[in-house]
Order: sequence, then C-alpha cells, then structure tokens
Amino acid sequence: MLGPGLISIAGHATPIKELLCLLSLFAGIIICKIVYQLTGAISPFFFTGYVKLDWQKKLEWNNRGFSTFHALLVAAASLYVLLESDLFCDGAQDELMINRTSAFSDSILGISAGYFLADLAMIFYYFPALGGTQYVLHHGLSMFAIVQSLLSGQAQMYIFMVLFTESTTPCVNLRWYLDVAGQKNSQLYVCNGVALFLGWLVARILLFLFFFYHMFSHFDLIKKVYPLGFYSLLTVPPVLALLNIVWFWKIAKGLIKTLRKARHSQ
Repeated sequence: MLGPGLISIAGHATPIKELLCLLSLFAGIIICKIVYQLTGAISPFFFTGYVKLDWQKKLEWNNRGFSTFHALLVAAASLYVLLESDLFCDGAQDELMINRTSAFSDSILGISAGYFLADLAMIFYYFPALGGTQYVLHHGLSMFAIVQSLLSGQAQMYIFMVLFTESTTPCVNLRWYLDVAGQKNSQLYVCNGVALFLGWLVARILLFLFFFYHMFSHFDLIKKVYPLGFYSLLTVPPVLALLNIVWFWKIAKGLIKTLRKARHSQ
C-alpha cells in the first residue's frame, strides 16, 4: 500500500483509493506491454516492409503503437471528463472544483501514469534511440504532475486539460510511420501534416492559453492546493508550453517544406 506521505496532505488517502491508484498504474504498464506486442504481431499484415526493418526501427515502431493507443484513450477520456460529465461543472457539487475527483478520473490518471512510466523506462534503457532529453523532460514532468494530482486528489481538471494535448500524438506517429514506409510523397502524408499543424495549434497552443487564463482567473482556488502541488501548477505547465512552442515551430517548418515539395511535384 502507498504510504500516508503525499496523499495525506490533501486528505485524499483511503485504502480503496490507494488500491485503485496501484491497480490503475499497473494496468497502464500492462496495457503498454500488450499493445507493444500486438503492434509487432499485426504490423507485417499491414506493412510488408516491417520484417525488413532493423531492430531499432522495429523497437520504435512498436513503441509508437502503445503511444498512439494511450493518446486516443486519454484524449477521449479527457473530453468526457471535461465536457460530458458534470465532475467539474459549476454548481454540480458542493466540493470545490480544485478538489473534485471520481473513480473514473482516478483510474484514467493511474493508467496514464503507468504509460509514462513504461515509456520513460524504455527511453532511458534505449537512450537515445527513442528520443532525447526533450522527451525525457516532457515525460518526466508529465508523470510528476499526474502522480501528484492522482495521489492528492487535487487539480485534476487542469491535468485533464493537459492530457487532451495528447490528441496530437497519433498524427505525430503516423508521420513517422509514413516516413519509414517510404510514403513521404503521398497525399496522406501531406494531409496528415496539415492535420498535425492545425491540431497542434488548437490542442497544444490555444488550449494552453486557455489553461493559463482559467488558472489565473481562479487563482483563489489554486491557492488552496497543497504547497508542492501549488508550485508545480505554476512551473510545470509553462515548461510544457515552451516545449510545445519549440515543437510547433519545427512542425510548421516541416509542413512548409512538405507543401512546397508537393506543389513542385505536380
């Protein structure tokens, strides 16, 4: 069982919630393992060149399989929690918005923490084959923020806002798959590049602007978060936003290059 340290600060510790945290965390790791194996098993049926890839390419191919699965899962869950459910609706509960949780939200955060832990472990083990220091920083900060929110039961609304940014990951992975498959000149590659640019603009730039606006317009609630969580809310999101801006600049340059190449080939 988890100790009383971090979660007792916000009074979120109960045996049932601790067990749920552990089970969802392990479920996230196990799901990553299963999807990783399934990706390797079914990929030859969709891309015959898969068997000819070297071990490093196969490793990243399978890794991006469970990365895509996680992204679709948490993006859908985030939309549901933020827009469909009444968990964070004004006046829906007597509990302060900053302290609201549910068994579903805790489970999704636990699964996501398991994903980031599994992916981070692979990144370290095969470093830098699966990504450099920027990926380590992104995954490390994401897992740090998710685990804090999960164990304390605070600020989950803001964590789900950030998790929705994972909705751009399938486009990122598809671009890599098409590149490896030799389809950089295909119409699908161009369309995916446009979708990635627009999706990144909305989910990772504009959404972060709304995130900061909402957070500071409700700063009276933010100040009720326990100290470590409070300072994390003030520091982690800006770092992630900066990373998103850097990556957005690279995506924009890549899209311009792709569109120019496509126009000249016509």
